[in-house]
Amino acid sequence: MSQKAANILKLFDRPTEPSFMPKGDDNSVFEAPSKYLNDRFKPIKSDLDNRFGSTNKIQVKDINLPDLSLPEMLPRRANFSLFIPSHRKMAARMIEVFMGMRSLDDFTAAAVYCHDRMNPYMFIYALSVAILHRPDTQGLRLPSLCEVFPDKYMDRALFSQAREESNLVPVESRVPLEIPRDYTASDLDIEHRVAYFREDLGINLHHWHWHLVYPFDAPREIVNKDRRGELFFYMHQQIMARYNMERLCNNLARTKRLVNWRDPLEEGYFPKLDSLVASRVWPPRFANTKLSDVYREIDQIKFDLQDLERWRDRIYAAIHSGTVVNDDGQFVELSESRGIDILGNILEASILSINMNLYGDIHNLGHVAIALCHDPEGKNLETFSIMGDPATAMRDPIFYRWHAFVDDIFQEHKNTLPRYTQQQLEYSGVKITSVEVQSDGQVPKNRLQTFWQRSDVDLSRGVDFTPRGNVFARFTHLQHTPFTYKIQVENNGGPKMGTCRIFMAPKFDERGLPMLLRDQKVLFVELDKFTVNLKSNKNTITRKSTESSVTIPFERTFRNLEAGRPAEGGDLEEFNYCGCGWPQHMLICKGNAEGYPCELFVMISNINDDRVEQSGNQGQCSDAASYCGIRNQLYPDRRSMGYPFDRLPRQRADTLRQFLTPNMMVVDVAVQHTNRTVEPQAGAKARRN
Repeated sequence: MSQKAANILKLFDRPTEPSFMPKGDDNSVFEAPSKYLNDRFKPIKSDLDNRFGSTNKIQVKDINLPDLSLPEMLPRRANFSLFIPSHRKMAARMIEVFMGMRSLDDFTAAAVYCHDRMNPYMFIYALSVAILHRPDTQGLRLPSLCEVFPDKYMDRALFSQAREESNLVPVESRVPLEIPRDYTASDLDIEHRVAYFREDLGINLHHWHWHLVYPFDAPREIVNKDRRGELFFYMHQQIMARYNMERLCNNLARTKRLVNWRDPLEEGYFPKLDSLVASRVWPPRFANTKLSDVYREIDQIKFDLQDLERWRDRIYAAIHSGTVVNDDGQFVELSESRGIDILGNILEASILSINMNLYGDIHNLGHVAIALCHDPEGKNLETFSIMGDPATAMRDPIFYRWHAFVDDIFQEHKNTLPRYTQQQLEYSGVKITSVEVQSDGQVPKNRLQTFWQRSDVDLSRGVDFTPRGNVFARFTHLQHTPFTYKIQVENNGGPKMGTCRIFMAPKFDERGLPMLLRDQKVLFVELDKFTVNLKSNKNTITRKSTESSVTIPFERTFRNLEAGRPAEGGDLEEFNYCGCGWPQHMLICKGNAEGYPCELFVMISNINDDRVEQSGNQGQCSDAASYCGIRNQLYPDRRSMGYPFDRLPRQRADTLRQFLTPNMMVVDVAVQHTNRTVEPQAGAKARRN
């Protein structure tokens, strides 16, 4: 990627500082025409040039400035929410402008112009979406949001420490600032037992990045990706499966759906975060707060709880009738192949919704109703809570109750579909004879190990108006010992190919009783999916956990990127697009000290029923395709997402073992947690360009 393209990434550096201030480690300065400056700085342009002079000047082209009156309506010091309709329209307009720039020079010029005029968070969101989708910038690595806006993930007290460290301590003498694992609550709140999951940096970054790849309001060519609505369902269903697994590990019941919106919300949450853009504290939610009708003139938003209830009832009615009504009043079938995709776009709702007037915007405005429950009419001039931002929403326990409700709607549709027959599940001539998992080191087979690990993240990109130089924060997060699957397969026919699908689920429910498959099926988390070549007779398949099709490597979350960074070309594109993916360190659940009992399921399906014919040879992405798809390609599996657990099991297959066909096998595994903490390796601090 050219230096010209890389220069645009400097606009991510200290996003609340003006664009004429030095950017990046080389103190580059954007040399822009005077008309690009906002009115506050135009009279003193010559003084600014002398004050912030730099030998590394980036010349900015003088272009005909686009109409940005819509996004300019959001004040620079306001909080920005993708879930608020007026905000998302503003962001969509900015994305449209960025995507419409004919050249890289024009794109850079438009971005520099917008940088000092638009809300910084909305600007970074729109710029990120455009960089991911423009052909001339697809090889750029987006900086991690935790570097650009660290306030979304770290205790407010950390920033005064970071500024003190920047101003007083030489770079070579700085030490990482420790973030306590228990800074948002204590164990007096039982929900805090799973805070390590909800507040995990990698998980929240995954949710943010997924919404960059799959925005629900932008130019149609960006939004309209293959099976986008189905992927919205599946990615969030997997989040719920993983969260419920963590709850069961910690002796908590599975998540209760948020279905009665007139009852108080039992769970409170106090995020202990500040918004550096708005210079405001993120509002907490006290226990037993009630939802209310929302009418906030400042946010141009008005809806009632009755609206949400009407939309819910219409969607359920459509599911039970098997048809939806489009904008033209025509009935469209919720078929086996396309029904879930149509429903996903309706429920989210994206601009692809088949009829937003009829089915509404239930998922997004549900987020808004919860995010504004402390001040639904704006009487107290309070902003929305963390539920209003995809980058932070997963920290709040109520996120999971809301998505348990959303997932239940999807499951209602899935339960109307024909059950897979034995013939649809079998692979003739293929039989799995043995499955085992071996962790690295001296660990008994079929035993997985987890522990705590500390990792460092560089804050200096996001701590504005301070001297340059790295400032690190140190997180404590879950980690596991890498492991390897060993699968023995017999093939009674000639050489053939198949798709190996690996899932894991809890073996017992909250009461310690074995689960029925109809309940267990929504708890299966996908661990991997890959193509295998089977020769005749016996085959041994080995696969490392670090090769998972679900996850991105640990280094991409914690930004130690340069060591394994590809050179130019297609590999670099793969490396960047795969910034979307579940974090590798959270691949498996925490487990418990005794060894939490799980069932590992392995299946080899017929490649002829799985394969998707891809057109062209655009940049692909081999990582994390299960949750994030492939750039410019069709989703790489023709089967329904979650297959074979996406539908009710066939008659008389009440348990997982009764469900098995010869090309499947299940084995008991235990996930054992050791309460020890591994320190960062020497020299493993995150580095920046």
